[in-house]
Amino acid sequence: MTKNLVVIGSQWGDEGKGKIVDLLTERAAAVVRFQGGHNAGHTLVVEGKTTILHLIPSGILHSNVMSYIANGVVLHLPSLFSEAEELMAAGVSVWEKLRVSNACALIMPSHIALDKAREAAKGAGKIGTTCRGIGPCYEDKIARRGLRLADLQNADNFRTRAEELLNYHNFLLKNFYQAETVDVAATIDEWLSFAPKIAPIICDTTLALEEHRKRGENILYEGAQGAMLDIDHGTYPFVTSSSTASGGAATGTGTGIHKLDFVLAITKAYTTRVGSGPFPTELNNDIGEHLGRVGREIGASTGRKRRTGWIDLPALRRAALNSCFDGICITKLDVLDELATIKICTNYRLDGKIIDIAPLGADELSRCEAIYEEIDGWQSSTIGIREYEKLPEKARQYLEKLEKILEIPIVIISTGPDREETIERKVLLS
Repeated sequence: MTKNLVVIGSQWGDEGKGKIVDLLTERAAAVVRFQGGHNAGHTLVVEGKTTILHLIPSGILHSNVMSYIANGVVLHLPSLFSEAEELMAAGVSVWEKLRVSNACALIMPSHIALDKAREAAKGAGKIGTTCRGIGPCYEDKIARRGLRLADLQNADNFRTRAEELLNYHNFLLKNFYQAETVDVAATIDEWLSFAPKIAPIICDTTLALEEHRKRGENILYEGAQGAMLDIDHGTYPFVTSSSTASGGAATGTGTGIHKLDFVLAITKAYTTRVGSGPFPTELNNDIGEHLGRVGREIGASTGRKRRTGWIDLPALRRAALNSCFDGICITKLDVLDELATIKICTNYRLDGKIIDIAPLGADELSRCEAIYEEIDGWQSSTIGIREYEKLPEKARQYLEKLEKILEIPIVIISTGPDREETIERKVLLS
């Protein structure tokens, strides 16, 4: 029985997690974000209406579900307020159903300034961050000099700690990066003005989630980005700054690992990547352009065009090793509908040797050459199909080949952007 479901991206992000979380939330009492920040972009399409979320969990669109932003998330309060206002303008109740951990690290304006200055200084060697202060905020969290949401509840303490942090940031901005500094006093006053607005929804989210669990209610743990962007296990240094693997659900919420029942890996039927970093199956040709155009591969948070390529099984094996996938959800199958031939990267060639799992880090991966197996495409539409048996035979063969090679069951297949355009081969959150 699945009561606590972890949903993560299995590639380099942008796999379509938002839709699947929204679909499964109908069976949950709570949805919780456990890492990342407003650099995430989860796109949901419900009855033809598109909603893009960055910080607030996808469960917010369901009136009977509580949404939690847990301690592993770094929080930019202006972005949270802006996103909430947009949802409320669309008729969604937010403050009644949203709770935020008092342990969330706060992204300050100086974090954003540092992020931009560092990327600019790297020039051609830039990582390709969203420049939203995520990395610098996590850096301060680990260095134990950062600010947390709980600090806002004591104005004197916040003022003292914030002044120390902002002065440190300004020293770096001025003396190392020759960049514009932030106004310390104005920033502190602005952030203290946020305290009354955020105070009613601050809570100990670990205890709140435990109460749901004790009542026997279903909880969905929503990840951001993808497993190959994990700070420890991804293509370092071209990674995000948080734990995107399934283990991040435990540390990012305070939930013990034995209480997590099922890990669902959202996997695009091909592969995309935003920003810099090695990408062994990347297609800089007409097929890559086709995947990007048909798949509408534009970043929901940044508007950046995504790089595209064939599905990469060595990378998926690395992600599965780190995150113990119990099942896979394949998304955007329909993007392959028109192709006469489809390639599957089954192995890499690295320094003359054939390997079947992606090496750790970016240096070795950048030297990997993809080895492909070709199969015939189905060249007929899969859009909107809701029964597995009604998929084209060659589409089923493609999926079954992936299952066989990876030795992981495909339990959900997305056949379009709308919530209803889905094939469920296994009922989760029962």
